[in-house]
Amino acid sequence: MKKKVNIAILGAGGRDFHNFIVKYKDNAKYDVKFFTAAQIPGISERVFPKKLAGKLYLRDIPIFPEEDLPRLIKKYGIDECVFSYSDISHEDVMHKASICIANGVNFILLGANETMIKSKKKVISVCAVRTGAGKSPVSRKVAEVLKRHGKRFVAVRHPMPYGDLNRQEVQRFANYDDFARHGCTIEEREEYEPWIENGMVIYAGVDYGKILREAEKEADIIIWDGGNNDLPFYRPDLHIVVADPHRAGHELKYHPGEANFRMADVILINKIDSASKENIKIVEDNVKRFNKNAGVIKAKSELQVSDVEKRIMKGKRVLIVEDGPTLTHGGMSFGAGFLVAKKNGLKIVNPEKYAVGSIKMVYEKFPHLKYVLPAMGYGNEQIKELEATINRTNCDFVIDGTPVKLGKLLKINKPIVEVGYCIKESGLKIEDVLMRKKII
Repeated sequence: MKKKVNIAILGAGGRDFHNFIVKYKDNAKYDVKFFTAAQIPGISERVFPKKLAGKLYLRDIPIFPEEDLPRLIKKYGIDECVFSYSDISHEDVMHKASICIANGVNFILLGANETMIKSKKKVISVCAVRTGAGKSPVSRKVAEVLKRHGKRFVAVRHPMPYGDLNRQEVQRFANYDDFARHGCTIEEREEYEPWIENGMVIYAGVDYGKILREAEKEADIIIWDGGNNDLPFYRPDLHIVVADPHRAGHELKYHPGEANFRMADVILINKIDSASKENIKIVEDNVKRFNKNAGVIKAKSELQVSDVEKRIMKGKRVLIVEDGPTLTHGGMSFGAGFLVAKKNGLKIVNPEKYAVGSIKMVYEKFPHLKYVLPAMGYGNEQIKELEATINRTNCDFVIDGTPVKLGKLLKINKPIVEVGYCIKESGLKIEDVLMRKKII
């Protein structure tokens, strides 16, 4: 009998599980010995449950910290390491490849053909070249257009299963009670809550084949709402990729963002109202050079704060809380809240000296963060530390630049001003593209 190929899957609690299910589950040629975990705190030292792993796995599959990989390769007799997470520089990908090769094993990157599931319904995917480029407002803009044209649709979000995987196999969010039922973290709520606010349904979970079958029952169009700069899990009929001119050139420097950039049907250059003309041109030139057949949409990312709130905050000291992943592995040093504060001449408080627990460690790990607080909330303890950091900060107002309403989640001892943002296209519009593709 031919020896099975021993596999290690390098992941971050999302793409890794998808790759396992579509490529390795019930495949007798392979034996997945373990997963590793990176990027997200607190997700290693879990297991991928045997209940979800299929008939070939009589035990749970362990998940270890990625830094233990060289030792684990030898211990488990690994033949191939499969890289399965996103928003990582090409240089860092090759460092990981070199570790694997130096320890005698193959380093594998799975392509679109093996990892995208074909839907019976139309699929519009919204992905990006980097975390924090503005995918979510673009996804919701697509949804608004479909709704206006009377189309039946649901969204499916890139996975963020940070809790009990057995309970998170298929998740459907239609109201606020669903957040409690699924034990969502702040990171999850940031992505799901805006959909619920707009009366729309969004799915997520672990098994995206099963999720798709459920979504297809209630929709004629599936919106793939991507995460990080990952590729879509479903084969798209229209692939929209968001580029960020605040990080011009990154569309060619990060994995798998460059793959998205090269395979896009439409590239949406976002934030043209706050990025420099020089940086916008860099992105435009890269489109012409590397994906000349892609349609190009330019869009402003318009900030939404009431005039009353601006007047109340004038001259005051403010603490700015921004989307966590955008600031951490996304590498940004600011977000929507910071732009509002600068535009209105507010006094920005440096929150680092008030940080406690794991929030303090975030500043040590990401020294580029100076005047914003990342809304880290991957578990109950970290959520409490975030709340304590905010309440300890000596300021007059909290500017909430996250997609979630922090005031609903935390007991904050000072007034909160919420910043919203939406995209506004200049020239070619998303609606034009959907009409040309005969989706509407």
